[in-house]
Amino acid sequence: MSLASPAPMLTILLLLSLCSTGIGIAMAAASYPDFQLLNVKQSLLETKMFHPLKPSESHQLSNVTQTGDHPEKWKLKLLHRDRLSSNATSTFHHHRRRFLSRMERDVKRVAAILRRLPDGGNRQGDASYEVKDFGSDVVSGMAQGSGEYFVRIGVGSPPRSQYMVIDSGSDIVWVQCQPCNQCYRQSDPVFNPADSASFAGVSCGSSVCERIENSGCNAGRSCRYEVSYGDGSYTKGTLAFETLTFGRTVVKNVAIGCGHINRGMFIGAAGLLGLGGGSMSLVGQLGGQTGGAFSYCLVSRGTDASGSLVFGRGAMPVGASWVPLLRNPRAPSFYYVGLSGLRVGGIQVPISEDIFRLTELGYGGVVMDTGTAVTRFPTSAYNAFRDAFVTQTTNLPRSSRVSIFDTCYNLSGFISVRVPTVSFYFSGGPILTLPARNFLIPVDDIGTFCFAFAASGSGLSIIGNIQQEGIQISFDGANGFVGFGPNVC
Repeated sequence: MSLASPAPMLTILLLLSLCSTGIGIAMAAASYPDFQLLNVKQSLLETKMFHPLKPSESHQLSNVTQTGDHPEKWKLKLLHRDRLSSNATSTFHHHRRRFLSRMERDVKRVAAILRRLPDGGNRQGDASYEVKDFGSDVVSGMAQGSGEYFVRIGVGSPPRSQYMVIDSGSDIVWVQCQPCNQCYRQSDPVFNPADSASFAGVSCGSSVCERIENSGCNAGRSCRYEVSYGDGSYTKGTLAFETLTFGRTVVKNVAIGCGHINRGMFIGAAGLLGLGGGSMSLVGQLGGQTGGAFSYCLVSRGTDASGSLVFGRGAMPVGASWVPLLRNPRAPSFYYVGLSGLRVGGIQVPISEDIFRLTELGYGGVVMDTGTAVTRFPTSAYNAFRDAFVTQTTNLPRSSRVSIFDTCYNLSGFISVRVPTVSFYFSGGPILTLPARNFLIPVDDIGTFCFAFAASGSGLSIIGNIQQEGIQISFDGANGFVGFGPNVC
């Protein structure tokens, strides 16, 4: 694969559905107060400010922009999936319905992740995960969920603009293709490989074909792929080499799936852009050209919010707090980090570090995932964490549980409330302190807020995108580190 670019790095702007103003992060215990204020009024106002894109607006987002301070950075815009899904039904005009839909997807996503791990991510003696409670079974192939964020890129030569789901837990790039024997509805015309001068099929005997799970042969010649997802979506077709275009950056000979039989809940996207840790993801295929380095900033609150996804060594920020990036040979797609403990309101929660440990056999551990919304902890850790938060919020009126959240509050009538600060202790010393809006979130537009964590029902922990919002997160694959900060977005 070759990369032709006028710049040493590639930047993709993220345009998400909610605003993330006024957040902060801290990497030392003394640099953030034990309590902080949550602006209830502003949070509720933002739930009512949601404006889905009209079909005519969505295609205007393909414009490439260039920053004045860094002229070498070329930027594309990316959407939270709710911005595209709402034009099909009035459901998404209501915050509570959008929230419940997101939680339904999230439950299926977590179930799908656990299916990919040995014994569902459990150590001996841990509670089992009841997959039957969470909807569709996996049809075949890799179960990895369908992601939450979309980017618009060019596929083929000449490039055809397409919306793609980005997913840090996926290891394949694919698009729906003509002839389409079975396709779900997408925003753009389905990609036709016959119109692309750079499209070249992958042969059955190639090493690339052998790296795909559930690969096979079509008529003994072309490589066949098949991938299924936790929500019942799937894609089946042929593997090919193709050119992808990000603004003015052209990436040649990317191995992608050309899906002729697809079923999806991708809500308008043409396919998926895998950013996982495996060799077949976009990050893996770029290899030495980027050193496995990329950085992102997820901002999903507010109609005009934006963040960034940057590929290349230049994406590694100066001043970030770095922690070791862990690898699980039995789940190479996932990015694991070492978590040693949790803190609420300046008090460390009494949880053994062993609960978060990734074992040599691939059990447990803590995964960072862009496709999971809500952070999950093993049940015993979650219960202790939640109880510590409840103990320090006895002044707030409680509300009944909502969806997967068992700790909710009725904050209607409040302008702001004082809440204990929540922090993650990472192995090696750094502490990540979350802004209040990343752990106490509105689940409707009338004042119900919930503690945005849940029990995983297994030995696996997952740091979800709600907790990652507004924090610059960088992956240095070559040196094996993940960094937090120093910037907010």
